[in-house]
Amino acid sequence: LQYYEMSYGLNIEMHKQAEIVKRLNGICAQVLPYLSQEHQQQVLGAIERAKQVTAPELNSIIRQQLQAHQLSQLQALALPLTPLPVGLQPPSLPAVSAGTGLLSLSALGSQAHLSKEDKNGHDGDAHQDDDG
Repeated sequence: LQYYEMSYGLNIEMHKQAEIVKRLNGICAQVLPYLSQEHQQQVLGAIERAKQVTAPELNSIIRQQLQAHQLSQLQALALPLTPLPVGLQPPSLPAVSAGTGLLSLSALGSQAHLSKEDKNGHDGDAHQDDDG
C-alpha cells in the first residue's frame, strides 16, 4: 500500500513538473523574439544545455541535496535548547515542497551541466550571461 501511495504521488508530481516545463517553454517562446539576435543565441544555447542533463549529474545533485538536508537536521539538533527571551521568535526556515525541490533540482542540473562544460574547456560562451 505504501508503495502505491508513493508511486501515485510521484506520478502526480511528474505530471505537475511536465506542465510547468510546458508553460515555461511557452513563456520562453513568447519572450525570445524581443531579445537581440546575440541574446537569442545565448538563450537558445542555455536552453539546449539545460535539456542535456545526464543521470550522473542528477544523482550528484540529489546526493548534494540529501547531504544539505542531513546537515540542516544536525544543525537543528545542535541548537541550544534554552528558552528565547520574551518577544523573540525562533528562526524559521522557508518551506520547501516537493515541487520547489524538483524545480531547484532542474535548475541545479542545468548549472551543473554548464559548469561541467566550462571545466572541459568549452569556454566559448563561459563569459556570457546564461540568465537570458
